[in-house]
This record gives sequence, structure tokens and C-alpha cells, in this order.
Amino acid sequence: MPVKPPYFFGYGSLVNRATHDHADAYPAQLTGWRRIWRHTTLRPVAYLTVVPVAGAVIDGLIAAVPGADWSALDLREAAYIRTSASHQVRHPLPDSPEIALYAIPEGHHACPTQAHPILLSYLDVVVQGYFREFGAAGVQRFFDSTDGWDAPLLDDRAAPRYPRHQSLTATERALTDQHLDRLGVPILGPDD
Repeated sequence: MPVKPPYFFGYGSLVNRATHDHADAYPAQLTGWRRIWRHTTLRPVAYLTVVPVAGAVIDGLIAAVPGADWSALDLREAAYIRTSASHQVRHPLPDSPEIALYAIPEGHHACPTQAHPILLSYLDVVVQGYFREFGAAGVQRFFDSTDGWDAPLLDDRAAPRYPRHQSLTATERALTDQHLDRLGVPILGPDD
């Protein structure tokens, strides 16, 4: 009998299948955690992590890690610590695989600042993933289940700084912009 591969739970850019080659993937939900924008000394920009919040549920994507070869994902997610989340993930699989997520432990991150802004090119990739997996309602849930929208956001669409940036449709760009407007997110220009 073949050994079942472990899975990761993605809740940010890993929801966008265009950013990785893990084809055995399924929409899922993580319970007891909420997304938040944070930064660390390891990167000059802010990015998403999750923090424990009783009763919270967020959408995401689980994907198999063939042969339990975590090396490429661990490198990609080097600012995070991989931790078990098997008992907190609702998924469509008939069995109960090992599932891990990447998170930054409390005390190792801080609120984004103008010197460590959210990149719009990163947010666009995340929104594109949620739109493709969960539709416009899923994008709304993403924005509503993420904290830290008072952080500055750098508009780098013209010259994306996020290494896995994607081409977006007009609909995908409009969805991002609509929710940023709704939440009153402060947007910096490239020269700010």
C-alpha cells in the first residue's frame, strides 16, 4: 500500500496554484486561526501569517507534498515555521492526512510600517488565488477574515517586486481595488 503524502495548508499566495507545482490540491478551511499582515527582520516587506483565534475559520488550499519532500516549500517559506495543523483543517479527502501550515510565532513579527509595507503585487496574487478557488464571495471572506488593513500598501503593480507576481485580469484587479477602497487601506506610490 502506497504511503500517503503529507499536505500543506496555504492561506496566502499558496492558494494561487500558479505560484507552485503541487497539483494534488483542494479547497479547505482552517479552524482556530485568523490571517494577519506582519513583517519580520527577515524580509523588507509585510506578508501574511496566521495567529490563533478561537472560533475563527479561514479558507485556503491544501496540497500534497510528494515524498514528504518539504525542502522547496521550507525554502520558499523560510520566514515561517512549519507546524502541524491536521486536526484543524476541514477538507474533502476521504482519509486524514498529515497537514502542516507555515506561521510566524508570536513575538517574532511586528505590524507593517511604511518601511515594511504590503506589496500590491503580492496581494494581487493572493486575491487571484482566492477568486479562482472560491469566487468573488471567497475574495470577500479573505478580506473580512484578515487583520492589519491599516498597514501601508505599496502600489508596485507597474514594476512588481513580488517574485511570483502574476498577470491579472481586469476583474481580478477590480476586486482587489474594490476591497482596498472599502477598507480604506492607505496606498503608497513607488516614490513614497
